[in-house]
Amino acid sequence: MTTSPQNLDIKEFLDQDQSKDLLRLLTAGSVDDGKSTLIGRLMFDSKMLYEDQLAALEKDSKRMGHAGEEIDYALLLDGLKAEREQGITIDVAYRYFSTAKRKFIIADTPGHEQYTRNMITGGSTANLAIILIDATKGVITQTRRHTFLVSLLGIKHVVLAVNKMDLVDFSQKIFDDICTDYKNFVTQLDIPDVEFIPLSALKGDNVVDISGKMPWYHGKSMLEFLEAVHVSSDRNYDDFRFPVQFVLRPDRDFRGFAGKVASGIVKPGDMVMALPSRKTSKVKVIPTYDGNLEKAFPPQSVTLVLEDEIDISRGEMLVNPDNLPRMERHFEAMLVWMDEEPMDLSTQFFLKQTTNTTRARIDMLRHKVDVNTLEKSEVQKLTLNEIGRAVFTTAKPLFFDPYKKNKNTGSFVLIHPVTNNTVAVGMILDKLESKNLPSRISDIDKEKIKKGKSLISIESRQAKLNQKGVTIWFTGLHGSGKNELAFSLEKKLFDNGATVVLLDGSSVRSGLNRELDFSPADRAENLRRVAHIAKILNDQGIIAICSFISPSIAVRSQVAEIIGEDKFHLFFMEASLEYCRKNKPDLYEKAEKGEADNLPGVDMEYEMPDNERLKFNPEENDLNIDQILKYLEENKIFPLK
Repeated sequence: MTTSPQNLDIKEFLDQDQSKDLLRLLTAGSVDDGKSTLIGRLMFDSKMLYEDQLAALEKDSKRMGHAGEEIDYALLLDGLKAEREQGITIDVAYRYFSTAKRKFIIADTPGHEQYTRNMITGGSTANLAIILIDATKGVITQTRRHTFLVSLLGIKHVVLAVNKMDLVDFSQKIFDDICTDYKNFVTQLDIPDVEFIPLSALKGDNVVDISGKMPWYHGKSMLEFLEAVHVSSDRNYDDFRFPVQFVLRPDRDFRGFAGKVASGIVKPGDMVMALPSRKTSKVKVIPTYDGNLEKAFPPQSVTLVLEDEIDISRGEMLVNPDNLPRMERHFEAMLVWMDEEPMDLSTQFFLKQTTNTTRARIDMLRHKVDVNTLEKSEVQKLTLNEIGRAVFTTAKPLFFDPYKKNKNTGSFVLIHPVTNNTVAVGMILDKLESKNLPSRISDIDKEKIKKGKSLISIESRQAKLNQKGVTIWFTGLHGSGKNELAFSLEKKLFDNGATVVLLDGSSVRSGLNRELDFSPADRAENLRRVAHIAKILNDQGIIAICSFISPSIAVRSQVAEIIGEDKFHLFFMEASLEYCRKNKPDLYEKAEKGEADNLPGVDMEYEMPDNERLKFNPEENDLNIDQILKYLEENKIFPLK
């Protein structure tokens, strides 16, 4: 280091360093506003550079710097080749340094609109944002955009750093005009704490020490403000939320629930409730390697041991029973799209919130927000770096708080189910009552509904089921073996993955058509009803297998007309009367004695078909099944692919 503590006990130094609190901050601003330069200057002037780093910095400044004869402090952060060549920041650069009072983690985020997702990533954990303004340009579109993004991320402390004051002769009027302009804009947003500091990052004015070149400024230097700003109260210590990450069971005598305290404070003896089971217990101990803790608070990662045996697993949450989070499947959220591929509303995403992962769909986009003007517009999808308000439905309830109230439980990421890319990040606004859920029904859909037409296309059903909805109609005499073939076909198709339903005379007449007898008129009515059922099944993409004698050519034609000639496939079980008598002797004996009326082939004519698609020999049913499967495949009925 350029300086080092003298005569300081190492343990005392480490204990002192351990007790310092941590401030996470981001810098945002337009190209050439001096973000990287400011951070580099902070590190240089606070003596946080090693000798070899300083030597390399001086060498690189002469070779590729953009600060003339001065040291280019931006090179400390712009580590990518493209960043150094172009003099801009492309990716988020994190730097750690500390002073006697505080530790800092700084995220230097890019200013370009095309790198909005990078800024969102860098600012997701920040407590404070430094927004830089070029004093020669004032408040510009990018300034408003960065402020909106900071507000969206829920950052409560903003420092407006008016940089390059040396280029405007350290003018108080220019500084005051910029502050007034910015105040008029920031009042529209939810940022409670805004500080204004004039400085010159390149020259070091008001960066670490107060500059004598601006005697009219009576505030703190940048580093003094960063060391003093109070951020610990920004954490939510009221609402206890403990998402369970892992169940620890090293032996049969120990069972603890490991996780990170998202918010609130928990102590041994506190009553807690497990969600979603709603079972309650008390915290027995909070064990650590160095002994039991008296309490745990955010952002500590701890293990909680409960007094009672409760079944809890990863993704569930422990909370205060008198202070519950939202438990909902429907909610609204602000969404930042981070994927190169545009949003597809038909995709079922994975949604990861705390330790919980579930399937989720985007029901609709309320609007897109223009990050430069804050104007809202209706769109059908979001593309890379765009921000919008969306309505979500999840497969199972989430346990969440509005992001404004609790960042940790109110944020989530969307993951594409195929590519596994993180496609978006979201900030939950609040739950959405079912009565307020949006409808995706268009005017065209409403017209279809009025006519009783499905909103699901035939093509969609076929693609999902891998089959066409058709009716396979078996006809033949009593005892011809058509039922045996029909039931065997149903089992074979089901085993092969088809979606199939079988209708036969016995099942239909025992329920739906039990008031009908076997007269020609009632036979026709029986088959008319069956035809309409088969048509409904076909319209749903289902294969209907129907096994009925259906002795009349005219009635079979009527059935084909109801179902649709293109969906009606007539199969004939050709069996002699002698074969049928042998197969069902009791029935035929009754008919011949006059104890059973209207039996086709005995006292009623059976009209043999002349337009059947396939004809079968009942004594070859094993071969008949293969013949049908081949027919379905050749006619692209099942399988389709």
